[in-house]
Amino acid sequence: MGKHTIIMDENAVRRAMARITYEILEHNKGAEDVCLVGILSRGAVIAQRIAAKIQELEGISVCCGVLDITPYRDDLPPDSSRPDRTVIDFPMKDKHVVICDDVLYTGRSTRAAIDAVIRRGRPRSIQLAVLVDRGHREVPIRPDYVGKNLPTSRSESVQVYVRELDGKEQVCIEQPETGGKEQA
Repeated sequence: MGKHTIIMDENAVRRAMARITYEILEHNKGAEDVCLVGILSRGAVIAQRIAAKIQELEGISVCCGVLDITPYRDDLPPDSSRPDRTVIDFPMKDKHVVICDDVLYTGRSTRAAIDAVIRRGRPRSIQLAVLVDRGHREVPIRPDYVGKNLPTSRSESVQVYVRELDGKEQVCIEQPETGGKEQA
């Protein structure tokens, strides 16, 4: 295993989530007509946390759903035997839909999420909130709300750990073993 560096500790993650929430409220002039859709699995946790923070700040319960992008990915063959784990039990028509994810990398997951949202109705707008933007886009996607911009090399890996799924709260960057030689 390579070098493991903590980039954001629990307090930094909490502050970033609060900042993202405030920015969403400011941009949308409050929480009315805002709904959150989290990409499985850590994006769903992030969406739930933002919804809870909006409830705390505004006293408004925003709709919050879970999105399984697997059926919409362009790098996997269609598999009708795999169950769709999406749980969105509210209309998105004419809403400001905020897609939430943990790490934005190539943008392909976000593109798949946008396809999935549009198939469920025509929202007024689709926005993107990510905890970490690490660059290296392959499609023209840019987040509206970012917890941390983290320039990385393609050989590095960004890992987000959330208490609900991992028992710890942090963002780490992992560099592969190079055996003393730098990888090209």
